[in-house]
Amino acid sequence: MPDPGDSGQPPKGRPSALRVLVVLLAAGRSSRMGKTGTSKLLAEFDGIALVRHSAQVALGSTADDVIVVTGHRRLEIEAALDGLGVERVENSLYESGMGTSIAAGVSRCLARGADAVLVMLADMPRLTSGDLNQLIAAFRSTEGDVVVRAFGNGKPGNPVILPKSLFEAIAQLEGDVGARRVIEASGLPVVQVEIGRAALLDVDTPEAVRAAGGTLKT
Repeated sequence: MPDPGDSGQPPKGRPSALRVLVVLLAAGRSSRMGKTGTSKLLAEFDGIALVRHSAQVALGSTADDVIVVTGHRRLEIEAALDGLGVERVENSLYESGMGTSIAAGVSRCLARGADAVLVMLADMPRLTSGDLNQLIAAFRSTEGDVVVRAFGNGKPGNPVILPKSLFEAIAQLEGDVGARRVIEASGLPVVQVEIGRAALLDVDTPEAVRAAGGTLKT
């Protein structure tokens, strides 16, 4: 497990005109985990719940703030985040799909005056703060109206940074969809940032959790 604090970048709090907030998506039902009743986000990696590890990675980056969107098993997910300096946003429509969670998080960031949102999946155990910092630095080096996307070995992956010009459209997302159609319709340039295999590795099944070094919890 990479050290969440391995940022490879200047400390958080570095002056910047562009405010980038992280939206950590942690509301899903873990439907591909089967009938075992386990949650991938509560699986432990090196003794730490995956959702907590992901939040620590986000907090260790140069992002201005971290918002965690919760839904399924909300109380357990929030308990796993206890003591961390994150804002929690409940998505009561989480059963409708990921689009509603992205919309809930981005709507909150719009109210917070963000210039961009880094949308981060909470089930990607190999991401580091340094990976996020590469994406954030790429965005902050622009005028702020671009999409920045992580690539892994030349293939598109996650996370992705969305500029505020897309917020209103993204806040209308419904169902089990991401922001792909909004991005394509916008015609905005997409900046590709290569971060390696971490951009492609998520853990959607019990086998994937174990293969990545995790331990399932009921």
